[in-house]
Amino acid sequence: MIDARALAHSVQDFVVDFRHDIHAHPELAWHEFRTCDRICEELDKAGISYKRMDPTGVLAEVKGKKGEGKTVLLRGDIDALPIHEKTGLPFASTNDGVMHACGHDTHGAMLLGAAKCVKSVEDEFAGTVKFLFQPAEEVGQGAKAMIAQGALENVDYVFGTHIASELECGHIYITDRPSYASAFHFLIRLKGLASHGGAEPHKGHDAAVAGSALVMNLQTMVSREFDPQQPVVVSVGKITCGKQYNIIADTFECEGTIRTFSRELNSHMQEIMERIAAHTAETFRCEMDEVKLTLVAEVLSNDPEAYKIGCEAGEKVAPGMVDALTPTMGGEDFAFYTPLAKGAFFSLGAALPDENGKLYPLHNEHVRMNEAAFETGVALYIQVAMDALAH
Repeated sequence: MIDARALAHSVQDFVVDFRHDIHAHPELAWHEFRTCDRICEELDKAGISYKRMDPTGVLAEVKGKKGEGKTVLLRGDIDALPIHEKTGLPFASTNDGVMHACGHDTHGAMLLGAAKCVKSVEDEFAGTVKFLFQPAEEVGQGAKAMIAQGALENVDYVFGTHIASELECGHIYITDRPSYASAFHFLIRLKGLASHGGAEPHKGHDAAVAGSALVMNLQTMVSREFDPQQPVVVSVGKITCGKQYNIIADTFECEGTIRTFSRELNSHMQEIMERIAAHTAETFRCEMDEVKLTLVAEVLSNDPEAYKIGCEAGEKVAPGMVDALTPTMGGEDFAFYTPLAKGAFFSLGAALPDENGKLYPLHNEHVRMNEAAFETGVALYIQVAMDALAH
């Protein structure tokens, strides 16, 4: 019988060391070349077969020697964020302005540790375990690219884990409700008419004023377009406007994100955005130039069967430490895998307070992870794969 916890313990030092290496050399989406090189080096050492994805990403696999069977894919993302690290850790980023602030270094390291462990017990199971080191999760493009290159072909089950810097260390979190929201990136452009901002403002059509009204009007989507019992987030994060301080702005551009838990709501989003943008612009004698919505991540819901397998696997490796996950409005492109295979997604607690007892959220320049959680994460990868193969 395979002891996932013991296997995970045997590679804990390797996982920590590999995480330090990747953390110190973070790479942004679609630029994870060194990261993939290092993963492949370790896979070669372990005798694990793999293929490089285009342009980045690695898909490895271990075939059990007890015969044919089901196929399980385990996924860990590997890209970093454009953030200047301020943790002061001895293995802090050496790539200025880039940081593993979302913990993808830990995902890659734990997945690699799990691959080594599964390879070591290949004589003891039937079926195939695949390990997908996925690029470009932060920009919502990696999962779709991996699918297009065949990563999910003939896969029966897919599982993934996300580290959680504010949840209790070593605890596993999962839910049978939608866990991650869908995420849209939107871009809206308005056109006005330039004129002298001091002498003849009345001869212009002020895109700055129209755009300012638009930012406010977009919030009515939340309060007046949708059922108040349906959580919706609309946030404008970037605005570009005008040419000079004394010229009436003839252009306005804003970008932002929309989050919901409803695919039905999402189907109406383009029409609603266009209507609000067009009518707001018209009020100020401007024009709507473009409204572009890009789906970065779909709503993530766990398959009931995979959820059950995941809960049972979690209890085996961390008895009494499997908790209900509170759904988040964060987006996760793992959601693109679940329509293609029975899937479930976990969160792994790794809270590590700083010297003042403060915990930092993901995407923060001070965020840190408790490496003691890695053993649980590796064990969970192994156990859920073995249980799914045997299901």
